[in-house]
Amino acid sequence: MGQPGFFDLDERYESLSRCGDPLEVLATEIPWESFRPTLRKALKKPRKSSAGRKAFDPVLMFKVMVLESLYNLSDAQMEFMIRDRLSFMRFLGLGLGDRVPDEKTIWLFKDTRAEKKVTEKLFARFDQFLAGKGYTARKGQIVDASFVEVPRQRNTRQENQTIKNGEVPDDWQSQPHKLSQKDTDARWTRKGGINYYGYKNHINTDVKYKLVRKWTVTPASTHDSQVLEALLDEDNSRRALWADSAYRSKEISDKLKGGYDNQINYKGYRDHPLSEARQRVNQKRSKVRARVEHVFGFQAGSMGGKLIRCVGLARANYKIGMRNLAYNMCRYTQLLRLKTA
Repeated sequence: MGQPGFFDLDERYESLSRCGDPLEVLATEIPWESFRPTLRKALKKPRKSSAGRKAFDPVLMFKVMVLESLYNLSDAQMEFMIRDRLSFMRFLGLGLGDRVPDEKTIWLFKDTRAEKKVTEKLFARFDQFLAGKGYTARKGQIVDASFVEVPRQRNTRQENQTIKNGEVPDDWQSQPHKLSQKDTDARWTRKGGINYYGYKNHINTDVKYKLVRKWTVTPASTHDSQVLEALLDEDNSRRALWADSAYRSKEISDKLKGGYDNQINYKGYRDHPLSEARQRVNQKRSKVRARVEHVFGFQAGSMGGKLIRCVGLARANYKIGMRNLAYNMCRYTQLLRLKTA
């Protein structure tokens, strides 16, 4: 092998650009510095002394969090990939000789943000940027939810019942290391004959741009309709709502009367199947409602699957919120390409 030349790295980066490195587009099109005030305020804490290494730049660490979400990586995998991949280094603005955040540093940064609920503020800041670029919520809104599983826990039936009652099993209390690995917020549920364990990502997307406008995270057992009110977007240009039949009820229909054009799919019941007319209405509405499935499909297919590895609702809220934010960033770059095509 020959000695590496002075321009070898530049040539390698040029070849990555020619291959269409998606991270290069994200690096240039997303206003990363606009997140700095929010990050600095959330992470601000008194420094005990000037000794020790200087902390990593918060914007750089935020970009690390975005990478983790885009590729569904663990903290250890993230550290390795930064060291291994030139595209990751270029995205982060790191050179071959620069210090790389290690696994523990990444975990601490992420955990601090989860505790302080910073993700919602970062999401809102990017939504303001989208509005400034003309990508406001338009043509109505679609709501839906998707299961986000976490590693399944092998608890006894008695332990599961205790957790459902909002309590912690007695023998876990005396074992703090075991308790720290037990998720007392995740729940089991069953749909279509399949068991799921974890949480639900409830989202609201606008019809025109297919961007996530609002989101909330609940245990998997929470019914979709229970969080509908929290997802409604009053800023959408059209007061119309699409959703699948899980959201159809007299209570919800009454709430939407006078305020929204109710485009929720009709629901059939035992011994009372849908008429052909209502089936045709559902088919028409589903053509619009299906746009929200593209969001979940992108997260499952292009962002490394929907399984997340964390314990507790606060961390799940952070992980899922970051996935929604990372999706919006990718969707924004897609919209830019469509605009210039």
